[in-house]
Formats: sequence, structure tokens, C-alpha cells
Amino acid sequence: MSKLVYLVPLLPFIGFLVNGLFRNKLSKSLTGIIGSGVILGSFIISLLIFFEVKQESFRPVIVSLFDFINAGKLSIAFSFQVDQLSSLFLLIITGVGFLIHVYSIAYMHEERNDHFARYFSYLNLFVFSMLLLVLGGNYVIMFIGWEGVGLCSYLLIGYWFKNTEYNNAAKKAFIMNRIGDLGFLLAVFWMIAQFGSVNFADVFEAAPTTSVAVLTGITLLLFVGATGKSAQIPLYTWLPDAMAGPTPVSALIHAATMVTAGIYMIARSNILYTLAPVSQTVVAVIGLATAIFAASIALKQNDIKKVLAYSTVSQLGYMFLALGVGAYTGAVFHVMTHAFFKALLFLGAGSVIHAMHHEQDIRNMGGLKKYLPVTHLTFLLGCIAIAGIPPFSGFFSKDEILAASFSSNIIYWVIGVLTAGITAFYMFRLYASTFLGKFRGTEEQKHHLHESPVTMTIPLILLAILAVVGGLVGIPAVFMENGHALEHFLAPVFAESNKLKEAHHLDHNTEYLLMGISVAIAVIGIFAAISRFSKKPEALKPAESGIGKLLANKWYVDELYQAIIIKPINTFSKFLNRTIEKNIIDWIVNGIGRLLQYGSRQIRWIQSGQVGSYVLLMVVSILVFFVIQFFF
Repeated sequence: MSKLVYLVPLLPFIGFLVNGLFRNKLSKSLTGIIGSGVILGSFIISLLIFFEVKQESFRPVIVSLFDFINAGKLSIAFSFQVDQLSSLFLLIITGVGFLIHVYSIAYMHEERNDHFARYFSYLNLFVFSMLLLVLGGNYVIMFIGWEGVGLCSYLLIGYWFKNTEYNNAAKKAFIMNRIGDLGFLLAVFWMIAQFGSVNFADVFEAAPTTSVAVLTGITLLLFVGATGKSAQIPLYTWLPDAMAGPTPVSALIHAATMVTAGIYMIARSNILYTLAPVSQTVVAVIGLATAIFAASIALKQNDIKKVLAYSTVSQLGYMFLALGVGAYTGAVFHVMTHAFFKALLFLGAGSVIHAMHHEQDIRNMGGLKKYLPVTHLTFLLGCIAIAGIPPFSGFFSKDEILAASFSSNIIYWVIGVLTAGITAFYMFRLYASTFLGKFRGTEEQKHHLHESPVTMTIPLILLAILAVVGGLVGIPAVFMENGHALEHFLAPVFAESNKLKEAHHLDHNTEYLLMGISVAIAVIGIFAAISRFSKKPEALKPAESGIGKLLANKWYVDELYQAIIIKPINTFSKFLNRTIEKNIIDWIVNGIGRLLQYGSRQIRWIQSGQVGSYVLLMVVSILVFFVIQFFF
């Protein structure tokens, strides 16, 4: 089945073409069936590939479709690599992606037919690009998918293109990603110069004999790309603004595609990072700093989608922390569980927004529990999962990362546990403000409150089930010997890295203690949030001063970027426009034009049309020629 892996990205691409080219002719029902059906087809094929890969005798398969670049000794094939890591990501992308597509049918139903089809074509292209990214057999094919998801994020964030604010958000995402992508591209060029190849097998085989300095340079450049795509400090500010797009798009970006690209790339390049300890430290520190920084901002946000956006930035920081301490399986595990509960939370938020007639401010909500029973219950399960309460999925993946952090550096663990407590607090602040207490919206909103249609609630229920039980594939040894099925499954991908790094094993008592502390802090955060925000709407009032105001304004990072980067660049560009372009470049270009015009006007008198004049000119020219020859 792995030989047919090309069908997995091909089907969404066909859906993109059909919905895009025939958007003016297709009905909404047919558009939804095509858009969702192609993703379901990809999921079924991915499932068959997964079961093939799961066999003990399986070895990685390279499927070469055609030669992509041949230049001298450099040969780059358009190839796909099927192994444990790529097959797992295929299931996440197509499985969660399919549920988001189905959900979108109802959520976007108010759009007119051609825009509805345009939306689904972009969504299909998004999934195609992400599949290309994780299936690429070398860094160049990965980079093509990498750029594809960047393009699709621009198209979908700015989907409502008549809104200038949304267009600005789309441009911000596109430009900030281009900054990161430059780092990725430079790393690829460096690999070509160093290894003469960009194939994973060739690069990883040559890595152990390469100098640490070179590997450090390459991996740091790759990490620059990851900070852009996966929204880490300093290139994270685009992701909260990406909420301008439709809510299902937010779910797709945050759960199944785009932001997980950086995690996948580093996990795929694990041997390079293991051999470059400085880069690993940088990844861990940036990830940890991003985790607690974004979590602190989420504490004071009142837009339901912005809270979830900063939550994603924070959880991605956790994943990078895991990568930085060498817990590659833990990072991928958290990608998977996060995909379940974050897709659930975003789609749950979309259900709330749908019921509230596009209201997103939690200060105008409250008491929705009795009006939206399915949304309420599934959203609550998602909040418990992200808070890391056992036996929900987030508990297993989060605590695996915290345990690895404790083994590496106790400071990492302390900050990580503090971030976990903050996460539990802001998520249940969001839950309590939205679903508990009294309704704070308008009477008109209250009159129209209703549960979402089944095409929206069924994906919520399925994702809630996954958020509850998804962590059981990674039960730690402290609970069950050989219970970590995911670690066993991914072992071949990380085998070389595991041989090189020093193994740290915590005794069971220490593990129990660490788990107990993290769960206790999360529980305290949950009860503190519920007691404060369920019946006290005044607690949501914006802070007038102090740290509260600082957090509400996102530490003024956007304003800082505006002051030290954007404003100077704009000022310099205006200077260039006024001084250099108009006074120098325009003067030179226009001067040449005027000179040519003047010369042509003078020369045209020679072309009088009189034969006598031409004969006279010829005679004079001959005489001048002879005089020059005679005297010189």
C-alpha cells in the first residue's frame, strides 16, 4: 500500500482543482461532499499505510515519482518517504482535517456558492501542502510543502478579503513566515554545499562525520524556519492575528497543519540536533520561554479565539522544549494529543460563536451550558485534557515532557510546571466565563441561542472521545510495563539519536511525585478559575494599570515591533522614495529620455526627403574622410 502513497496528497489536490475551477457551477452540497470526500479518501489510504508500517518487518520506503532537479552532480528527486513518523502525521492531518471539513459545511453555509467553493478549494490545498511537507523524501520537497502551507494560510486568513483588517492579518502571517523561511532555505543551500545532497538518508548518514560547528549552523538556520512556521519567539505574533479567518481554518492551522510543521521538521532532523547540543539548548530555551510568555498573555484575553491562539503558542513551546531536551517521542506525542483537544476547543468555540451570532467576546457570554449542551460537554472535556488531568490525553503527553525536562534541567521543569498551572487557570477562566453563571449577552442573542447542527456536533463528539482516550497510546512504564505503544512505534525513527544521547531514567517514586505536583497545581488552577469567574463577571473587566494591563496588551510586543522595526523601515523607505528615487533615479531615467528626445529631434532634420541634400551630405562626408586620412 505504501507504493500508492502519492494518492494521499493527490486526492486533496484534485478536490482543490474541482472546487476551484467549477466554483460557479457547483451547489453547496456537492462542494461539501467533494471537499470532505477527498480528505476522507486520503484518510482511508493513510490508515491502510499505517497498518502496513506498523508491522515489525517494515522498513522505510522511498517512492520516487520523477526527477525534480538535475544540475551537475546534484540530483533531487520528487520523492515521498513512508515510515513511522510520516505515517503518524498522515493520520493526524487527514483524520482531524476530515472532521474540520465536515464541520465547515454547516459553519460556512451562509456564504454564497462561489465563495463557499473557494473556501473548500483553499482548505483542500492546505491539506495537500501539509501532506507534501510530511511526505517529502528530502528537504527540498519538504520546503515546497512548507511554502504551500504559508500560501494557504494567507489565502484563508484573508478569506473575507473585503475586510482590510483581515487582509493585514493575512499579510502579517505571510511576511513573518517568509522571514523564517529564509533560514530554512539557507540551511538547504548549506546542506547542498556540505553534503552534496538534500536526501534525508544521505544527510543523516554523513552527519556523524561532520563538524559540530557546521551542524550547529545548519540546525540553527532550520530552527529559524521553525520559529516562523510554529510561532515561537520572536516570530510568534502572526498566529493570534490569524484568528481573522473562519474558525474552522483556525482549527486546521492550530491542530492539524501549519504550526506543527516546525515540530515535524526538527523531529525528522533529530540526528542533526542530537549532534549539535548548542542548537538543542537554544530550541529548549526558546520553547520554554515561549510557553510561559504566551500562557501569561492568555490570562487576560477576552476574545474566545485569541485565548485559544495564545494557548497554541504556549503548547507549541512545550513541544519545542521536548525536542530541545531530546524527548522526540514526547514532542510528537504532544503534537498528536494537542491536535485532538485543540481542534475540539476551536470547533467548540466556533459553535459558541455560531450560536452567539458571531460574538467572540467572553464578557458578553456566560450561562451557555443549558443552551448548548453538546458544545458545553465537549468543550469541558477539551479543557480538562489541555489542563493535563489524568487519564485525559494531555496528561500523558504533558507529563512525559515534564519528566524529560526534569532529567535534563530542573529549572526547565519548574517553569514547565508553572506554565501547566497557568494553562489550567486560563482555560477554565475561558470555560467558566462562557458556559457558567448568568447570560450577559443581549436579549436578541439569548432568544436565538440554540445548539449547532449535527454536522458540527458530530465532529465535536468524535474529537472529544479522542481527547479523552488518545493518551492511552503512551502510558508510561510507571503505570504499565511496555504500555507506551507510541514510543515503540516511533523507535526506528529516533534510534540513532537514542544511541548517542545519555539515557536518564527516573525512579518510580520520583515520577509519581512529579506527576502529583503537576496535577495538583493544575487542579488548583482549575478551582481558582471557576470560583473567580463563574459568578463574578466583574472579574473580566480590563485592568486599568499594572501587570494586568501589560498582559491584556500582550506585553506590547506588537507595539515594540512597530516602533523598532516597522516604523524605521517605513521611514527609510519614504526617504528612499523622496530622495533617492525621485531626485536621483527618476532624474537619471527622465534625463536619458529627454536627451534621446532632443537628439532625435535634431537628427530628424537630416532626413529631409530631398535627394540633392543626401548627395551633398555624402560628398561632404567623403571630403571629411579624405581630410582625416591625409592629415592623420
